[in-house]
Amino acid sequence: MGKRVAVVLAGCGVFDGSEIHEASAALVHLSRGGAEVKIFAPNIEQRDVVNHLKGSPTEEKRNVLVESARLARGNIQDLAELKAGEFDAVIFPGGFGVAKNLCSWAVDGKNCTVNEQVNATLQAFHSAKKPIGLCCISPVLAAKVFPGCEVTVGQDKNVDGRFPDAETASAIAELGCKHVCKNVNESHVDKANKIVTTCAFMCKAPLHEIFDGIGTMVQEVLKLA
Repeated sequence: MGKRVAVVLAGCGVFDGSEIHEASAALVHLSRGGAEVKIFAPNIEQRDVVNHLKGSPTEEKRNVLVESARLARGNIQDLAELKAGEFDAVIFPGGFGVAKNLCSWAVDGKNCTVNEQVNATLQAFHSAKKPIGLCCISPVLAAKVFPGCEVTVGQDKNVDGRFPDAETASAIAELGCKHVCKNVNESHVDKANKIVTTCAFMCKAPLHEIFDGIGTMVQEVLKLA
């Protein structure tokens, strides 16, 4: 029987929701790994709505659950309905929606607050010693909720211009966590906390390398489950 994995989305679109390629990659690798997947998102209003053609905010109002349903092909549930006891693992794709809707990192950085349901979900899986997979910016959720944990968002220096958000690693360290430098096609496993992270689009890399890196994260999560 395949592992039961919950995937938590933050909307639809890199600038105000879940990063579509990351979410898709995670779902493809989970499917290849024989996992039974259910998708969730919080039923809340997005912090903002971004015109992805222009890269600028609009006056629109959108709902995170409704927008995430686009990625889930309509097969999605309110995060409030997620019960950790029904799953073997949980995975959070990245995208600015994580830093805007699932927490306030985009505005407050290391002083951010984490959405109550997101925090409860993370705590429930952690308490049950079930693995948590995070990619791109979503490792900051673990850094905020679990002081002392180990995560990666890629490199802590902007090597060859490939890691423009390298300062995120310093903010993670300031939260009392250990940042582990990894390449885009790698992931890091914090065995003590069962947290698996990979940098994905925190690195400027070809799409197939990002896809492969997410694959290593998914594989490690399934091993731990």
